[in-house]
Parts: sequence; C-alpha cells; structure tokens
Amino acid sequence: MTMIDPAATFRSEAQDLFEELERALLDLEAAPDRRDLVDTAFRALHTLKGSGSMFGYDRVAAFAHHLETAFDRVRKGEIPPDRELVAAALSAQDCLRRLIEQPDRDSGDEAGILARLEAVAGPAAAGVGMGAAPSGGGEGPVTYRIRFRLAPDAVAMGNNPLLMLDELRSLGSCTAVAIDDDVPPLEIIDPTQLHLRWDVVLTTERPHSVIDDVFIFVRDGMELEVTRIDGEAGPRRLGEILVERGDVSLAALEGALARQEPLGRILVKEGVVSEEVVVAALAEQQHLRQEAEATRTAAKEQVTIRVAADRLDGLMDRVGELVIAQARLKQLANALDDAAMKSAAEEIERLASDLRETTMGIRMVPIGTLFGRFRRLVHDLARDLGKEVRLSTAGEETELDKTVIERLADPMIHLIRNAIDHGLEDAAIRGGAGKTAEGEILLSAVHSGAQVLIRVRDDGRGLDRARIRAKAEEQGLIAPDAKLSDAELFQVIFHPGFSTANGVTSLSGRGVGMDVVKRTIDGLRGNVEVASTPGRGTEITLRLPLTLAIIDGLLVRVGKGQYVIPLSAVEECVELTVEEDLRHTGRNFLNIRGDLVPFVRLRETFRSTLPADRYQKVVVVSAGERRVGLVVDQVIGDHQTVIKSLSQLHADVESFSGATILGDGTVALIFDVGHLVAQGQTTEVQRQAS
Repeated sequence: MTMIDPAATFRSEAQDLFEELERALLDLEAAPDRRDLVDTAFRALHTLKGSGSMFGYDRVAAFAHHLETAFDRVRKGEIPPDRELVAAALSAQDCLRRLIEQPDRDSGDEAGILARLEAVAGPAAAGVGMGAAPSGGGEGPVTYRIRFRLAPDAVAMGNNPLLMLDELRSLGSCTAVAIDDDVPPLEIIDPTQLHLRWDVVLTTERPHSVIDDVFIFVRDGMELEVTRIDGEAGPRRLGEILVERGDVSLAALEGALARQEPLGRILVKEGVVSEEVVVAALAEQQHLRQEAEATRTAAKEQVTIRVAADRLDGLMDRVGELVIAQARLKQLANALDDAAMKSAAEEIERLASDLRETTMGIRMVPIGTLFGRFRRLVHDLARDLGKEVRLSTAGEETELDKTVIERLADPMIHLIRNAIDHGLEDAAIRGGAGKTAEGEILLSAVHSGAQVLIRVRDDGRGLDRARIRAKAEEQGLIAPDAKLSDAELFQVIFHPGFSTANGVTSLSGRGVGMDVVKRTIDGLRGNVEVASTPGRGTEITLRLPLTLAIIDGLLVRVGKGQYVIPLSAVEECVELTVEEDLRHTGRNFLNIRGDLVPFVRLRETFRSTLPADRYQKVVVVSAGERRVGLVVDQVIGDHQTVIKSLSQLHADVESFSGATILGDGTVALIFDVGHLVAQGQTTEVQRQAS
C-alpha cells in the first residue's frame, strides 16, 4: 500500500495556490478596482497560512499572515491595491515559495520584504503577530444571524462542521441550532452525505470579515447567509422572528394562524386566482426544482482527483505493451485464418484503441497552464528593461501531452526573453516608427492534424537579415556565395554560440538560448520555423506532436528492413516506375501536379544490396513548408506505433527518432522526418551546384 506524504500534498497544493495568487496579483495591477481579485488573493493567502500551520511550515504560516493582513486592509478600503503593493506582494510570494521548497535554508530575505511591505501597507501589515486578533469595528458588540448549509459531500471531503461551530463560539456569545428537517429516514439515508443545516446567533465585537473567514475553505457548494440583527431591546414573539428571518411572509403567517390549509387552496377559495393558475405555478415550481437538481448532479459529476505523474506514465507504458500484444494477436489471427480468432482480435483491437485514446486524454493538459506561467516573466522583464509590454494569449484551451508541456517551459522562456530584449524597441523608437509605446507579445496555440502549432509573435523591429548573414559568414556557418531563403537563413540563429548582440548582458549575448530551443524541440520530435518582417515583428512557430508515447505510423519496407513514417507527416503516396526512376537519374525531382518535389532513394541511403522492387513507391512527407519524397520498396500499411527510445550508443543517428516493436517481435526504426526533409533539400541543392 502506497503511503501518502502529507507534506508533499501540501507542497503540491501550494503550487496551485501560488499560481492562483500570481494571476490575481497581475490582474489586480491592471484592474485595481476589481474587488473579486482582492478576495481571490486574500483567500489564497489565508489557505496558505492555515495549511502551512497544519503541516508544520510555521515560517510559511507566519510570513503569509503578514501579507494576508495587508490584503485584509485592502478589503476594508484602508489602503489601495496600487502597483507598489502588487510588486511587494509578488516579492513576498517568491519568498513564500522559497520557504516551502527549502524550509531549512535561511535566505535572510524575509526581513527586507516585510520592511518593504510595511512601507507600502503601513505598520499594521508587518507588525501584527501570529494569532493577533483583528480589530473590531469600534462600535461595541454586534449580533449576527448566521444560517448555513454545507455542500452534501462536505464531510466526505474531510470538512467538519463542528469545528466551524467551535470557531464561531470563539468569536463571542453564540447560540447554535441544528435543523434536521431534511434528514431522510434511516432506511434510505446516505451516510456519506450531510443533511443538516444550522441556524446560529452570534454576538461579537469582531468584524463581519472574520465570520466570512470561518467558511473560507468550504464556500464552494455551500449556502451561507449572514445578517446583522437589529439591536432593538425586549423579547419578540415567534411569529415576528419568523417573519424577520424571511422564513414566512406576514400575510402567510396571519393566514396560517387562522386556517391550516395549503396556500393554493386558500387563494382559490378566496377567488384571488383560478385553480389552473395555481396548477401552472406548482408545475413551474416542480420544473425549477428538477433543473436545480440536474445542475447539482452535473456539478457533482465534475469531480477531479490528483494522480502522481509517474502513475500516468506507468499506465501509458502498460497501454503501449497492450498495443504491441494486440498487433501480435492480429498477425497470428490472420496467419491461422480462423474466423473466431479474427473476430476476437478485432474486438480486442477496438478495446485497445479506446483504452489508448482514453489514456492519452488523461495525459492531455490545456496549454493555458503553461502560458499562465509567463505573465510574471513578462512583467518582471518589462520592468527591468524599462519597456512597456503587453502579453496576449490565444488558444489556451488547446491540449497537449503533459510531458511535452513540462519540457516546453525552458525554450518558451528563452523565446519570450529574446522577443522582449531583442525584438521590442524602446518606447521612443516605437513612437518614431508610428507604433504604440506598448509592445505586444502574443502566445498562441492551435491544433493542426496530429500536431500542435505554438507561436510566439512580437510586433518589434524584426530580424536583421544582413546582420545575421554577416555573423554567420564570419563564423563560417554559411558560404559567402550561398543562396538562402529567409527561412533557411533564419535557422542559423539556432546554431550553438550564435548571437548578433554587441555585448554580453544578464539576459543575452552568449548564443545559448536559441540553441536550447532547437535542441529541446528536436528532442520532442518537433521543428521550429521562423518568419520575420523588418519593422513589423517576428513570429516563431513550434510544431510539436500531440503525444510522445503512441503515434499512428505508416509501415514501409526498404530492402529487407521495415520502417515507420509518422502518419502526421505523410501527405500522399505515388508510384515510381522503372522508367521514371531511370529518367530521373541525376535529377531527383518528381512533378506532382505541377510542383517539383525532390526525392531521396532510401535504398542508397541505407546501402541496400538487394534488387529494387519493379514498382517502387514514393511517400511524400513534409516538415513545415518543405516537402520531400522518400522512395521505398513497399508500403505495407498503417501501424499503431509505440515509441521506444534509442540507446545511448545510437544517440548520434540523426535519421531515426526512435524504434517500435512489430507484431512478430521484430524491431522497426521510426524515421525522423524533419531530418530527412532537410537532408533531401540539401542533397538536391548540392546536385544543382555541381
């Protein structure tokens, strides 16, 4: 049985709270009038404080308390949520992260950050100790009526209403009554559901916000009504209290005292309404109840749970093995020509395919979770460089494999830093060019077949083609007389050590960042495209596969060997006859509907000594806007490909990105289409030059 580490659970939940807090703070800087953002930040800090104290992170709880106190003052309208407060809060959040990630390390930052917070929010923010009671309203004791009903699954989720009642009692004189009129009979009661609600009368000198904080962890799905009761002296009759609480109307109360009949029947007898009208009203009432029940049921079904990433990886591995076993079963069924076995194999293939899709869906994560991390990066870089930058996003709902998203963080950071540092001009230069002072960075994502296209675009100065070419020639990366398109020339910026910066700064100049981008995207079996217009900006497109685990492939044969081409890269298959093969010797081009497409004879690449098939096939593949044909002996058919990494001994084999196991147990290598396309284009250019 796997034991759950409470501290690890807290650290995981804290990361979600930090993301929520950071989003709220950055939004608050742009919209300081939004009260909901202040409340969101306060709740996140309150949760961090409470959970930190519960799990033994006392320094986290104490530090979060100071920041929480500052935002409590914002909620009360005592201080404004201005840029200085947001900047201090962001620094405090970074300090909280360090306290959680390295609890035993004393960085010495806390005192300085608290001093900065005190300078912005006043001594009340940094001077209140842990557990200090918030001040009251200064008007003496106030009586509140508190009526609440927790969500039905509150107890099952670990919430204890008795602890909330105890916390209310600690605030002052308190009377609590449990209302059990919704408790079903014992024979049908669901012991996991909470059926009670509570009416509480509390007299306290503490402010209204303290009462809200008692329920801050359980607000979702609960019913809560807090009303200040008029301080009129003297006892009141039951009917008066019921009317004041809103439980009954005055007219209904008077009617009930006189007659014990249903309201509808009374109104019909008195001729106020017709019987049909009452029936219609009752039908509407029933309809609303059913709709509300359906809404609650739908909300209840949207339940999420946390699953360790390694468990998902293990599940995907098992699904991969199942796909391999299913392929072997299918091959055996075809070989034995047994109808019953073929039927069973087809059913297992369908189930394996459904399981594969479901498992891959579990691994999919909206890319918005990645985009959201860069708001703070853009905010801080713009401040450090003295530039005005706006970050825009599009396609945040686009889903991508979690492993791909995790590995995308570093290259995206380098692209954004380069765009802000090199791409966007200063406000004065932008004004002279007729642009707004505020530059824009746009992050977007969109599905394209079995790939996801992620674009990083800026509206800056664009790439300097002449400067890039001069630097590339100086470093010997291209020949002085080489004829290159813009797309080919811009690929030079990804070469290790290449930089056009005049000097080395803390942000750029060493030629490392774009190399990291290229290496990471290549490792993800993707490719990078660059487009730029002088004076208008640059757009970098990352083409990435949806998943790294299982892909659809096209199985082909070259000589005796079998290979897999990723199906997402395949455009079409055409036949290459002997006559065409001889006619194109020395000029490896195919005319496909008026377009000249270079092709690569894989038999020559792999040095196959067997005679070629009489009717060879050309599989036309693409990488970006470039196309090339791969000449193979036979196209066998589609194949669900479980990708296995190559060993370290084969790490420098650039033509293949991995391997897979076929149904008969043999191994088939998976082509790296991007490399083959580049190789085919280069080979043809060399042929033409010679």
